[in-house]
Amino acid sequence: MEKDKKPVGVIGAGSFGTAISNLLSHNVDVLLYSRQEQLVRQINETRKHHGIALSERIKATNDLEEIAKRCTLIFPIVPSTNFRDMMKSLGAYLKPNHILIHGTKGFDLGDKKLDEEMNLSKEDVFTMSQIIRQESVVLRIGCLSGPNLSAEILAGQPTATVIGSRFNEVIKAGREVLDSEKFHVFGTKDMLGAELAGALKNAIAIGSGILGGMGMGKNIQAMLITRGLVEMVYIGKAMGSDSRAFIGTAGIGDLIATATSEKSRNYSLGMRLAKGETLEQINNSMPELAEGVRTIQVMQQLSKYYKLHTPITMMLHAVVFKGFDIDRALNYLITYPYAVDVDFL
Repeated sequence: MEKDKKPVGVIGAGSFGTAISNLLSHNVDVLLYSRQEQLVRQINETRKHHGIALSERIKATNDLEEIAKRCTLIFPIVPSTNFRDMMKSLGAYLKPNHILIHGTKGFDLGDKKLDEEMNLSKEDVFTMSQIIRQESVVLRIGCLSGPNLSAEILAGQPTATVIGSRFNEVIKAGREVLDSEKFHVFGTKDMLGAELAGALKNAIAIGSGILGGMGMGKNIQAMLITRGLVEMVYIGKAMGSDSRAFIGTAGIGDLIATATSEKSRNYSLGMRLAKGETLEQINNSMPELAEGVRTIQVMQQLSKYYKLHTPITMMLHAVVFKGFDIDRALNYLITYPYAVDVDFL
């Protein structure tokens, strides 16, 4: 795209929003939104954020109306816990001709609060694309999924991503602004599958991080990741997705990256749990939310409601939220009598 084309908007100046902004700046001018005035000034004055030099084509703003007026294509990338409130604010300025491709990997529960007494079904759990539909008049919606560790993208390392949308023009628009020598964009019509795979893998990454923190080797880690993928498929199918969505870049690809790298917030959280820190201590010291914590709760609730066979999910919930002994949980999973290896294809 030429420099006189409209800028592309990015909502959220966290590590992933910043990484996407830098990628976009290879092709277009970028308006990066943060609600923090001080951070906006810092970005515009120093051209640095998260310790990374930012392109001169990136301008920060704390004005959502400016984003909506100047940008037709917008990438909302904020934590799932803040996504609905952000969309309520942004939605007031959006029109049907806008295109939104979100990069948030988590779930929204509407006005419900997660607790032990809940009994969630798929009608209670919303993906971010559903929130966009509920809180705006936008029709052309997509999601960004795939193995996208922010630290590696910010460091300029090559990777790929998946844009899920039922609209070819959304995939095309995202590909035009993001494709580069080091960032390849795939497309899929199964947006729900891409969203679910991107969200559910965060929980499995916490489990893999726990194994890493215990000093376990790759054999047992591989077992947890592959069996965890099966549980992701079970929950995904219960929520209306096709199992094929979990086999590609947005599924296995994202799962491997997130569940094996210390650069992953969810993997790192699991490691720290295994080394004796409490969930409260970890959350208080992490600069950004590890989405997998809430996702474990959602997966556990959905598994109960749909009577799904998800022993890893159940053990993760017991360890993270009930203080269940990690060694006992590991022994339970190692000795668990799995009848078949793959039963969802």
